[in-house]
Amino acid sequence: MRTLIVRLGTMSDAKARFVNAGREALEGSAEPVTPSINFASYDDMHRVLAPSRLAIVKTLAGQGPLAIREVARRVGRDVQAVHKDVTTLVIAGVIDRAAAGVDFPYDRIHFEFDVQAAA
Repeated sequence: MRTLIVRLGTMSDAKARFVNAGREALEGSAEPVTPSINFASYDDMHRVLAPSRLAIVKTLAGQGPLAIREVARRVGRDVQAVHKDVTTLVIAGVIDRAAAGVDFPYDRIHFEFDVQAAA
C-alpha cells in the first residue's frame, strides 16, 4: 500500500529531515523513503486540502488516471469547480496531471501533526 504523508512544519524541519536522510544513506542505514508533502501551517494545509478537494483526492486514490469530467461525476460536482480544485491540487503537488487525466498515485494519506490547545 502506497501512502502519502502530510506534515506541518517549517522549511528548517524539512531541511533537517533531508540532511538526516543523507547522513543515514552515507552510513548505510537509510530507511525506505516515504513520499511526503509539507505545509508551513495548518491554515495552508486546510486551504489546499479543503473538504471538497480532499473528496477529489479520495476519489482518485488507487484508481489510476481519471479524466476531470469523470472525477466531477464521481464526486457529484460541477466540472468547472472540480477543474479549479484539481488545478490547486496539481500546483500544490498533491496530485499529478497525466496524458490520461489526473492521478493520485497513492492508496491513502496519513496526516502527521499535533493540534495543541491555544495559549
